[in-house]
Amino acid sequence: MKKKCIGIDVGGTTAKIGLLSVQGQILDKWEIPTRKEEGGKYILPDIARSVLDYLKTHQISVQELAGAGIGVPGPVMPDGNVEVCVNLGWTDVNPEKELSRLLGGVYVKAGNDANVAALGEMWQGGGKGHKSLMLFTLGTGVGGGVVLDEKIVSGFRGMGGELGHIVVNFDEPLQCNCHNHGCLEQYASATGIVKEAHRSVEASEEPSVLRKKPDFSCKDVLDAAKAGDRLALETVHRCMRYLGLAMHYVSHVTDPEIFVIGGGVSKAGQFLLDIIREYYEGFTVMGRRKADIGLATLGNDAGMYGAARLILDKELENI
Repeated sequence: MKKKCIGIDVGGTTAKIGLLSVQGQILDKWEIPTRKEEGGKYILPDIARSVLDYLKTHQISVQELAGAGIGVPGPVMPDGNVEVCVNLGWTDVNPEKELSRLLGGVYVKAGNDANVAALGEMWQGGGKGHKSLMLFTLGTGVGGGVVLDEKIVSGFRGMGGELGHIVVNFDEPLQCNCHNHGCLEQYASATGIVKEAHRSVEASEEPSVLRKKPDFSCKDVLDAAKAGDRLALETVHRCMRYLGLAMHYVSHVTDPEIFVIGGGVSKAGQFLLDIIREYYEGFTVMGRRKADIGLATLGNDAGMYGAARLILDKELENI
């Protein structure tokens, strides 16, 4: 049995690369710049060169690797092809075939970065011990990933797990970045929480510390809510009510064991989870047992863990 593997998380600014044991321990990690010039044609050669240089420096043979997993910020088709990846400048790139060629035939498996992060959280993070989970990442937008029976659900076009674009408010006049209206991302993201807080400030005369700082951030809103600021608390409840509704919707499709909440907004911790749970359980009336709700724990390493886990099914069977 081969003992090591490579996990790669490609972002728009840097590519995070990790050497992991097949048991799920990061042995080393590093980053390289993501060069997006000329349609992103340098990205995979740069990654391959960095991996091969690392292996040579540390006297690790390519034959010792079980493979390399790679997460990319775009839909990945079942055959590994990426039709379009705007953040990298790619059009019709197959990172599995290309990176494998550049690494001398090493087995490579690719996946969407959010789905891969969900797999990482299931394997070694906030969802450890569960086989089925849904990850909601609440950051500038709302990302997500779906894992059922330890397998990513990527869907027919590689679009599975686009949880931020579940429509939760049919009366929303503003357009989402996806051109629809009322998407979850418009409320449960950091951007959405700030937008909703501004709406609350403009719609009432309720005293609030937010009025003293017109350029308040999401953290300001959450801190004010924690401190008991009524307007901020009502805003957070309204936004998390939409998240609870989305979780209710998807629970009737996938029935996960646990929802894992990540992203910058999740730094509000247990305070936020308690509000989310209140609405999720309030909407989900069928059945006595509800899915657990927990926090993501792997941070920026989730993608590396999940990318490595993509390739380890056969290896893990032999442990």
